[in-house]
Order: sequence, then structure tokens, then C-alpha cells
Amino acid sequence: MSNEFRLKKLRGSGGFIMANVTDEQQSRGNLGGPELFLAPMGRLDSEKITKYYCNRCDTEHIQPPKIVYENPNEQVADNLILVEKGQYLCHICNSALAEYREFKKPDPNAEAGMARGLKTEPKPEPAPEPTLEPEPAPEPTLEPEPAPEPTLEPEPISISPIQGLVVYDDSACKVGTIADVGVSGSLSLVLLVESDDGTRQIIPWSQVRRVGEIVILNNSTAEPTLKTTSELEPTPEPLEPGTCPECNTSNSDDAKFCESCGTDLAK
Repeated sequence: MSNEFRLKKLRGSGGFIMANVTDEQQSRGNLGGPELFLAPMGRLDSEKITKYYCNRCDTEHIQPPKIVYENPNEQVADNLILVEKGQYLCHICNSALAEYREFKKPDPNAEAGMARGLKTEPKPEPAPEPTLEPEPAPEPTLEPEPAPEPTLEPEPISISPIQGLVVYDDSACKVGTIADVGVSGSLSLVLLVESDDGTRQIIPWSQVRRVGEIVILNNSTAEPTLKTTSELEPTPEPLEPGTCPECNTSNSDDAKFCESCGTDLAK
């Protein structure tokens, strides 16, 4: 890959920035579609950012956004450490343009989240029983019984648990952390995902695009299949003005998008 910098538009949940990035950074920001996303690139050099656009201000700013970050060094899964997390913030309204997470594997040769000590040794194949020839008799002639076929033991499989993995949507916005895996009433596999504010939602396995060090969901423009635990409650109370219907974050009355998850509040 070339180390030459190119000016690209990088999208986030609360707006976008224009920045000079390398081919390697572009490959991290490409989640499979025509657009590049800011969150997977992590923290960029402010000098490489020429301008940004804030959805809440509905204004383009000819300067880099404010970048705040911390280094928790928190273990989020087996052999997976969260080394840094941060936000790109608007200088005017302080709303988040994008959030990012950077992970590191202490052992780069091992898989993240792999279970330890669960492999079983294959059993030896049973030896076929010897075929007994019948003794000759005048009448009738006895045919020998066929020898049983040897039973093949299955090869051992390694199983990687996904509880504790971080879930992102196709806009690189964090949805939450996998708390459990189960089966719905229609016998379909589902994920129970808990967000940072403690709310939980049920995500069908059919909406999972990719599983690795993190979990990425399918395109948000597809038919919605996310079900939150709040949908199981009877007749929810009406929301206060500015409250996000997706994550219940309280925003200002004139906000157009949610500061936390980027949901369009004008719908």
C-alpha cells in the first residue's frame, strides 16, 4: 500500500470530516460499502483534518474538531484489550461526530475470545472383530456374519465464545456489548446486547454481518429486525421533547439528531 495521503470524506454518526489519510487508513475505514467511516480509523492527527460538518449545528466548520480520548487498558475478552477510546466533538455545540475504540491482542498469534483447555483427544478407532468361518456341515451351509464397520470419531473442534464482544452497526456506532446468546420463541438464534446506559436489546443472528474481534451488524437500511426489551412492555409512556426513541438519551428540544447514537429526532 502507498503511504501517500489523499483527501477523503470520513462519515460518523453525528456528521463527517474531511481529512488526508493513507491507503492503510482507508482500508480500515471501509466496511464494505462506497463510504468510508471515521470510527474504525481511531484517532487521526488533527493537522491532517481540513474541516468538519456537524449534524446538530447543521454547519460546516473550516477547522479540525475537538478530539478527547482516554486509555483504559481494559480486557474486554480473552486475549483482547481495549487500549484507547475517544470522541470527535464539535467546537460549537460539543456534540459527538463519531466515537472510536482501539483494541490490541497481547498474543498476536492467538484468536481473541478463544476458550482454553476445552479440546478433547480423539478416541482410537476400534479394531474390527475377526471374521469366524463356520465349520463345514453336511446341510445347510452357514454363511459367516459380516464384520462390523469401524466407527469414525469426529475431529475435535475449537469453540470461541462471543459473550463480552463489542457490537457496532454499519455506521461504526457502538450498539453495546453481548451479554448473552439464546433462542427466541420462533427457535431462531438471538443476541442479548447491553448498551453503556444499561438498556438491553435483542438482535436476531440474521442481522450479524461479521464476527471477529468485534461484531458488525448488517446495513441499517434493511428491514428493521432489532427488538428491545422495552417493546415487550405494554403501552410505553410518551417521550419528553428531545428524548431519543432509540436510546432514551435526553437532548435539547431543538436537537435534530441524538447526541449519543445519532438517531434522527425529526422523524
